Amino acid sequence: MKVLYFAWLRERIGAASEEIESAATDVSGLVAELAARSEAHALAFSDMRAVRVALDQQLGTLDAPLAGVREVAFFPPMTGG
Repeated sequence: MKVLYFAWLRERIGAASEEIESAATDVSGLVAELAARSEAHALAFSDMRAVRVALDQQLGTLDAPLAGVREVAFFPPMTGG
């Protein structure tokens, strides 16, 4: 699956995207796997209140299932302006 990182998540992790294989069944499991990859990943995912997720370009939640998902994107909350 392709994992995309935007804004400060990309900066902390040092990559805009990664192709990964995951055993996770939901987004929270994927976050745990990603956080275990490196200190940079752990820092990026240390406060999930500051992170939003999209599954195949549809907003999702931490308990959203990953079955059949091809792309997961992580990004900070959007602000108006």
